[in-house]
Amino acid sequence: MKTDIAAPPRESQTCCAMRISEGMVMVDEGLMASAVCPIRRASPFMADQLGRHGARFLLAMIDGGGTVPPAIGLATELVRRGHAVHLLADPTIEASARSAGCGFSPWRDAPHFDSRAEQTAMIAAMEGRNPLRAFRAVKDFAGKEMTRRYAEDVVATVREFPVDAVLADGLPGILIGAQSTGLPTAALLAQTYLRPTPGLPLMGTGWSPGPGVLRRARDSVAPKTASWLLDLTLPRLNVVVAGYGQPPLRDVFELFDRCMKVLVMTSPSFDFVAPRLPANVRYVGPQLDDPGWAAVEWHSRGPDPLVLVATSSIFQHQVDLLQRIARAVGQLPVRGLITTGTAVNPDEIAAPPNVEVVQAAPHSRILPEASAVITHAGHGTLIKALAAGVPLVCIPMGRDQKDNTVRALRHGAGVRLSAKSTPDKIAAAVADILDNPHYTAAARRFAHILAQEAATTPSAADEAEAMLRS
Repeated sequence: MKTDIAAPPRESQTCCAMRISEGMVMVDEGLMASAVCPIRRASPFMADQLGRHGARFLLAMIDGGGTVPPAIGLATELVRRGHAVHLLADPTIEASARSAGCGFSPWRDAPHFDSRAEQTAMIAAMEGRNPLRAFRAVKDFAGKEMTRRYAEDVVATVREFPVDAVLADGLPGILIGAQSTGLPTAALLAQTYLRPTPGLPLMGTGWSPGPGVLRRARDSVAPKTASWLLDLTLPRLNVVVAGYGQPPLRDVFELFDRCMKVLVMTSPSFDFVAPRLPANVRYVGPQLDDPGWAAVEWHSRGPDPLVLVATSSIFQHQVDLLQRIARAVGQLPVRGLITTGTAVNPDEIAAPPNVEVVQAAPHSRILPEASAVITHAGHGTLIKALAAGVPLVCIPMGRDQKDNTVRALRHGAGVRLSAKSTPDKIAAAVADILDNPHYTAAARRFAHILAQEAATTPSAADEAEAMLRS
């Protein structure tokens, strides 16, 4: 089957950028290059063939740090089930894609990171204290017509590697390109449900829902205001949408509504309950696999309680916090294991004798032995700790981390500290967790909920396969 996508001439126009949660949603103006782009599907795929011959999936994504392991975990499971998965992503993800058994293509014209150092420099500029420097960094990275460039790269990759379905990051350009192919498309939300929804606390605020007129008013007005601001970009987005012969968007998140499915890769019991959700939204549970770069040797040492420390896998100005945590753990009769992630050299952390500092370690093997986890409250680390029944000391540093913290603490599974906390305060919080068994009991209760959901709820791989039966 072929789908022809006509496109009018290109124009150079302006670009604007927005951040949503841990990933960036950057929208630009631009017109499509004049061309006719035939899109070839893979061989017709009938429901009774599923599982016998395998399907072909394109996974199109950016390197958003914590958003990568859930997507790679989904790809790994699809490959295990006999399907073929081809990744279109930043070159920084290629090694993980290959280790999962996937094919790989880098973004060609769309913005991307060629190295971890390049990504670190970009984040340092964006999250620093100089707004002008941040603006220039985003502008230089995104360039002109970014949405069009992402869409064109998706279309070109599907033309080169025919597939049956597309699994897509939530960036507008990626979704526009995927939808223009006519293939079944699922949008992947690697953490909690981020769409501004009246009745839900706005993502990025760290707010909790609750009774009272003021909170209800806040959770009604804030999402509507965020949606209004995002919709200011609609004229530019619709230029790209029209270039692919699609009807104009009425709001930015209509791109989600046009997907066959929106897969929220966390637990519905972890997230706040929305007053209503679109019919295509599915909570598919968290992906708990370790990233490929964490598949290293690790051996338990000694009988003392083990405290695992994990902050962002990408740069977040975390060296100072890690150093304070190391000093805090050094005050306690415990074993400390600090995993710095790929953005921090372990040699930057001066560790006391009872603390080991490594760049990576397999958390899935360590957590069953851990008594507590100190974390920045990124979704991946936090949900893996809860799934293992391990209580938390949450020290959110930004991004979506306050949102994750309030969701975890409402289950009674930990405590929260300021990112500016002293070593003494951190040590006291860890001691509180270790001395009071109700934190561990709460974490284990939630681990039981997660296990029940995993046994009874279709997974992300199940939902991906089901798209081909529709």
